[in-house]
Amino acid sequence: MSERMNDAQLVKLTAAQMAEKLQAGEVTSRELVQAHINVIAAAEPELKAFLSVSATEALKTADEVDRRRAAGEELPELAGVPVAIKDMIVTKGIETTAASRILQGWIPPYDATVVEKLKANLMPILGKTNLDEFAQGSSTEHSAYFPTHNPWDTERVPGGSGGGSASAVAAYEAPLALGTDTGGSIRQPGAFTGTVGVKPTYGGVSRFGAIAMASSLDQIGPVARTVLDAALLHEVIGGYDERDSTSIPEPTPAVVKAAREGQKMDLSGLKVGVVKELSGKGYEDVVSHNFEHAVELLKSMGAQVSEVSLPNASYALPAYYVLMPSEVSSNLARYDGMRYGLRMMPPADVAQTSANMMAYTREAGFGSEVKRRILLGTYALSAGFYDKWYGSAQKVRTLIIRDFEKAFEKVDVLVSPASPTTAFKLGEELTDPLTMYLNDVATIPANLAGIPAMSLPMGLGNGLPTGFQIMAPAKHDDMMYKPAAALEAAFAKEAGEASELPTSKWADQAAQNADVTSAEADKINQAEKAEAVDAALKAFPGVRVTKAEEK
Repeated sequence: MSERMNDAQLVKLTAAQMAEKLQAGEVTSRELVQAHINVIAAAEPELKAFLSVSATEALKTADEVDRRRAAGEELPELAGVPVAIKDMIVTKGIETTAASRILQGWIPPYDATVVEKLKANLMPILGKTNLDEFAQGSSTEHSAYFPTHNPWDTERVPGGSGGGSASAVAAYEAPLALGTDTGGSIRQPGAFTGTVGVKPTYGGVSRFGAIAMASSLDQIGPVARTVLDAALLHEVIGGYDERDSTSIPEPTPAVVKAAREGQKMDLSGLKVGVVKELSGKGYEDVVSHNFEHAVELLKSMGAQVSEVSLPNASYALPAYYVLMPSEVSSNLARYDGMRYGLRMMPPADVAQTSANMMAYTREAGFGSEVKRRILLGTYALSAGFYDKWYGSAQKVRTLIIRDFEKAFEKVDVLVSPASPTTAFKLGEELTDPLTMYLNDVATIPANLAGIPAMSLPMGLGNGLPTGFQIMAPAKHDDMMYKPAAALEAAFAKEAGEASELPTSKWADQAAQNADVTSAEADKINQAEKAEAVDAALKAFPGVRVTKAEEK
């Protein structure tokens, strides 16, 4: 019998390898989950990737998997493999806050469809990951509780809004995670942390139970360390859902098959278009250099590469920052203190009216970036400006969709850098919203068009990850997995023997420590969250903080 693997060895396995070892009886789900809990305990004092840890529940699911496997039951492929969930996705019985004070303490009475599917596949849920409040930001610095740090350099951001999920996966706190992508919130953190981030076709994964930011743009997708792992999770969460009116009534494309095919590194006949407008000026030299090298690798595997133009791509960013805030303004109107979440009653010398209660609740409950976008959106939708701003932006969106349709008549997939820069330092862009918004310049067009897109690592620049983006036609998500897996394999072959990454130090530390109890793990970051809320609410002397009644 082989010697038992230590925590570091267990968590450094890919999700596919974990699944294989579970099925072979070489490891138990409890061992896997406990190993990840130990890494979380070691890493969270520095990373702050999790808003809450659900160790007790995760171990309970793991034990159920082990019992059923021991009894000889045939289980789903990823049964027993743990997963983390962005706190923008509701989880029954587990606090869901969208990283906002206004939802502090809210325990959802139901699961999102994707969470139901994770549970149906017996995947233990490790906890909820941090994000920019209501998924509005590109650095995870706009969380109401604390910023998340990049495991490659803890003085830098992990990207956003889904920096928590990306940081957790990169640091081996979880092998898989779910994120949401409205303008690049899965892919840009992927580029910053060296992880694989996928935005499926709009409607390909149910949004039921995803807290709405901008409903025509939001999409749930997988975060992983390999393309195959992302594909395995994609097939678990994908598919039609009658509870989501935008859900596509078709089966999920065969993304796992495509990923496995891509590992053969044969791209003969594949037509690849390099998007002219999504490179060059404004992109860091190391990003451009790595991108050009990645394109050469695609050519070496038989791909036919040509330059393709998306003439209206330069208008994507301004159009997005009209459309997205407009939808934010509408979607966030529901957070008023009347039904759920935070309620702030005015001071005694202020009239105790519902209007005043709503005003105090929203002032205290929302952060600065959320307020900024609500104001922008409300203005764009106001009488006299609707056609000038919102209507015009929708026309631009149509032009961008047509650009993609024409491009895909010539090529099979489109490629570009996933982000124009490597990860920037914490606080560096926090006071400059316009510069922060430019981080999504390469990822936004795919959201506006509703097409699938993926970010995968394409090497380092100055010791930091850079990301390569692949886009495919709508409903053909499988078409981007084959070249992605091939490129990943080519990079691995080029690198040779894998060296230890700086992101693995917490896993190595956990291997030297004793097991963390579930009770201890469930308390991780809870005191810091409470302190952050208390500190923020002190700015409102005389108000009474209560909890809106559930209805």
